[in-house]
Amino acid sequence: MSHEPSSTAPINLVLCWHMHQPQYQNQVTGEFILPWTYLHTIKDYTDMAAVIKANPNSRAVVNFSPVLLAQIESYSAQFAAFAADGTPFKDSLLRALSAKQMSLDKASRLELIRQCVRANRKRMIKRYPLYEQLVGLAEQAIANDRLHAYLDDQYFFDLVVWYHIAWLAETVKKNHPIASRLLSQGSNFSYDDRLQLTRLLGELTGRVIGEYQQLHQAGQIELSVTPDKHPILPLLQEFEAAREAWHDSDLPQSPGYPGGEARAQLHVKRSIETFNKYFGHPPTGCWPSEGGVSEKTLKLLESEGFKWAATGGNVLQHSKAASKLDQLCIHHAFRAKHSDIVCFFRDDNLSDLIGFSYSGWDPRDAVADLVHHVLNIREACNRKQDAIVPIILDGENCWEYYHENGIEFLEELYQTLSSHPDCCFCSHNQRKK
Repeated sequence: MSHEPSSTAPINLVLCWHMHQPQYQNQVTGEFILPWTYLHTIKDYTDMAAVIKANPNSRAVVNFSPVLLAQIESYSAQFAAFAADGTPFKDSLLRALSAKQMSLDKASRLELIRQCVRANRKRMIKRYPLYEQLVGLAEQAIANDRLHAYLDDQYFFDLVVWYHIAWLAETVKKNHPIASRLLSQGSNFSYDDRLQLTRLLGELTGRVIGEYQQLHQAGQIELSVTPDKHPILPLLQEFEAAREAWHDSDLPQSPGYPGGEARAQLHVKRSIETFNKYFGHPPTGCWPSEGGVSEKTLKLLESEGFKWAATGGNVLQHSKAASKLDQLCIHHAFRAKHSDIVCFFRDDNLSDLIGFSYSGWDPRDAVADLVHHVLNIREACNRKQDAIVPIILDGENCWEYYHENGIEFLEELYQTLSSHPDCCFCSHNQRKK
């Protein structure tokens, strides 16, 4: 292991946003059981791309799961089919939004009410007094079945419109004329109003993958992928891999899943095929499902052409303890023995600060605190030029806990980091330890 002298070079920093959703689509009927894929598309995936694009000096890694990409494509096709000839959506929320008349029976109306209150109360419901009033009526109807009869069709149409407004990206609400008009109108949404909103949702869903491809081509982001269908690769390959993390793990008597190695290879190959389909080139990086890695998993990823993989910081902590290397600095890129694939270890503390703590902070204070931690790491690493801080987290679910979907925080984060003299964005090809 080489040791470089201290320098005045800025510390390398990677922001990696993991975009993922499980499979919500019934593979027989095509019906979507839950709407989270398209709701996160019109909100979080749209906002993240817009914020990065707005700051040309910003850099990030964006990781997509293949299942998410396929579901976004399915929704995009549904919006296109509805626009072309009125083909009904395979999603109950979108069918309600685009319906000419509220023809649902009592049970379906109650289910629609339940769907339209699934939003963060503090950040997404209370923010809009008219929506909050509608939600209050919905909760009364859920609690008291008799009240349902007093809710007319216009109530349900207004509720479903407001639900989608609450889930719209901040950059869209601020800049798109349809969103601005509906926000100003506030109630009595007509069929034409709902059609315009439906067209807007289709526009956002249809272009989002292309926006990330353009950001990659512009050099602002690197795109990476997760294995197809989100398997835990190390355990799929062999149960014994669990003891690489916990040497005394209790294991099944069977050595592994039947055909596990071949299945693991298939998941990796299919992820590459899916990624290539949507982005036009093979991926170089992988965030394995749940960050699960083992020596065999890294060899598999390397054999399929991946140049780097990332995992949780605790993985390295366990390796340090097992190797009696407690003084080893974790903020570097590493390689497993007899392998050329580079492995990055998530800074769990900093990643979790963004994911769970900073949502209640003033954005400037939160970013200042993050930078303070990063600069402390720089000093702890003796300002070595190859030191790197990987911040890796869910790129979608935390933002509903932030003020205005985290836009102010993200703008402050990218602006501060892209201009800070002691921090710099970097990609996977860092020096290896």
